Amino acid sequence: MKLKKILPITSGTRHKISLQNNLLVKKNKVIKTLLKNINSRNGRGNNTGRITVRHKGGGCKKKIHILNSLQKYFAINICHMYSGRQNSFISLNFDFITKSFFKTISTETVYPGSLIISNTEVKEPFIGYRMELKFIPVGTIIHNISYQNNTLYASSAGTFCQLLEKKKTCKIRLPSGKIVLISNNFYATIGSGSNIQHKSICIGKAGKNRLKGIRPSTRGVAMNPVDHPHGGRTNGGRPSVSPWGILTKGKPTVKKFKL
Repeated sequence: MKLKKILPITSGTRHKISLQNNLLVKKNKVIKTLLKNINSRNGRGNNTGRITVRHKGGGCKKKIHILNSLQKYFAINICHMYSGRQNSFISLNFDFITKSFFKTISTETVYPGSLIISNTEVKEPFIGYRMELKFIPVGTIIHNISYQNNTLYASSAGTFCQLLEKKKTCKIRLPSGKIVLISNNFYATIGSGSNIQHKSICIGKAGKNRLKGIRPSTRGVAMNPVDHPHGGRTNGGRPSVSPWGILTKGKPTVKKFKL
């Protein structure tokens, strides 16, 4: 996908940079059968209705694409489409064995008409093929690592992991640089995730985020002391903290564990 700079006709399009999504499919009868409705909770709890995640609410209605990540298939990639729930593209595929359509997360450089295979008996793995980690060569770039149809790592746009070591368990390097040990029975797709240009997009105006369900946030130094520890137009000589006094810079947020 190429990036395109919008002409500055209005103030909202003056700095807008978007994708030239002429290769994406929007209307298709097959696509509608593989969608599922979901209710938006706007960052509130299921039981109490109180806000548990700030800065969420509103936005357009969205549907979830029913993705297949574990089924063995011998299929052809038909088209790519936009997903309202994630920033990577979704590909519509046709399986020659079951003669049915299914959706998966798209892989970079895998275009419509490409052959994709999900099987453990593949001798020469190519980009877009999906198999268990124990059958993938060491050093391969992989993404969409999942287990029991639940995606665990590297499913966002342009992200990828690297397989470093294979024994009874596999050692992989995550997009963050962290190295973890996972089972060699997990499935993964060879290659990196699609929509690699997503990080270069500029939305141009705040209204675009409101349509996505993102509400505005207020800086702590702009509040009163009763509302935030940074309030009162000064930080008070203390390090940056959250509204509840928890350190936000430098403190580890992940529990340590031995590899």
